[in-house]
Amino acid sequence: MKNITIIGLGAIGSVYGNLLWQLSDLNVRVLVDSERKSRYETEGIYVNGEQVPFTIITPDEKIEPADLIIVAVKYNQLPRAIEEIHNQVGDNTIIMSLLNGITSEEEIAQVYGQDKVVYAISNGIDATREGNSVFYSNPGKISFGKKNNESPSQKLLDIQACFNQAHIPNDIPVNMEHILWYKFMINVGINQTSAVTKATYGVFQKVPYARELAKSAMMEVVRLAQVQNISLTEKNIDVFFDEIISSLSEKGKPSMLQDIEAERLTEVAMFSEKMMELGKKFHIETPVNQLLFQVIKTLESQFD
Repeated sequence: MKNITIIGLGAIGSVYGNLLWQLSDLNVRVLVDSERKSRYETEGIYVNGEQVPFTIITPDEKIEPADLIIVAVKYNQLPRAIEEIHNQVGDNTIIMSLLNGITSEEEIAQVYGQDKVVYAISNGIDATREGNSVFYSNPGKISFGKKNNESPSQKLLDIQACFNQAHIPNDIPVNMEHILWYKFMINVGINQTSAVTKATYGVFQKVPYARELAKSAMMEVVRLAQVQNISLTEKNIDVFFDEIISSLSEKGKPSMLQDIEAERLTEVAMFSEKMMELGKKFHIETPVNQLLFQVIKTLESQFD
């Protein structure tokens, strides 16, 4: 790994970008449009109160291709991001999407080819974004790879070595498809429940009503996964609440709640809307997700 390009400086992109930027032998570049470049260069970008002097580039700049592109935008920004990374993609470039949901990798692969795309998720990170500042206490873990990783390629091992050097917790699971659906299940439950109840991670730790609402949405994901022979079970939900939620900052907020509070459009299309689509396809009822979709869209309709 020599050149890494990051597109999307939200909570996740800022945290991992900062950790990678601290490696002296890496050239970390942040890809933004000209308006954001001017704003970031004027106002700065901060992680845990410290300014990070990222190298900021725009899509029209033709420079040495990236070895790794990390896509960390919101889902509604993905089509534009796919276009904007064009000049960053070379023969040996790997593209890693850290978007929530289960569809972004396929959308990127339609343009740049399946061989350039690795599946990835970030799990357990508790970052909160406020303007140009991001605060976090737990960097979580990036799980990545192809759908089957019994024999990881050298490119995957190179990415892992880079992440290890940057102190980014990571793994290359044998069954990446299971991991993707596990994260999808979490987001469908936690992100959407937080958006409609304003629940921080501390609320999920302490209030059984919040947990039960999230679990009921997650169980619909489990049923959809099982009909597709993906090995999710109710036990996965219990382990998440027993082991992961308890480790997060009480004041931390899921990304969808942060979007609602900032009056930004959410990623509901990736979660409950996708659940409704899959429910119709596989004849699985998804009433909880239908309700969450209606509430979140109602909230969005009130944004200026």
